[in-house]
Amino acid sequence: MIREILTCIFLLAGSLVMLLATIGVARFRDTLCRSHALTKATTFGVSLLLVALWIALGDDIAGLKILLVVSFCMLTIPLASHLVASLYYRQLHEVAKKREEKENEKGHTGGKPVV
Repeated sequence: MIREILTCIFLLAGSLVMLLATIGVARFRDTLCRSHALTKATTFGVSLLLVALWIALGDDIAGLKILLVVSFCMLTIPLASHLVASLYYRQLHEVAKKREEKENEKGHTGGKPVV
């Protein structure tokens, strides 16, 4: 009886966290904000769902496998999000640098002076 109650609590908590992540992705406009909302909630939500599975199964071998999966998720999801955010940030700076170079070229070639 207690095992089923704990399983339900962890399942509901994990589902709620994942729902909040979905709302955050739909609500935020910037890629970095979306990535932040999705990464934090996905890491925590998946961990809660897997803990619920561990409690429901109640097996030591399954628990060890689930612990390895949770550890893998805790390591890889934030790392992947960091790489995506870093790429997006670098791309924004390259676009801004090209725009600035074009404006400087217009100022030196007889176009409107840049103030």
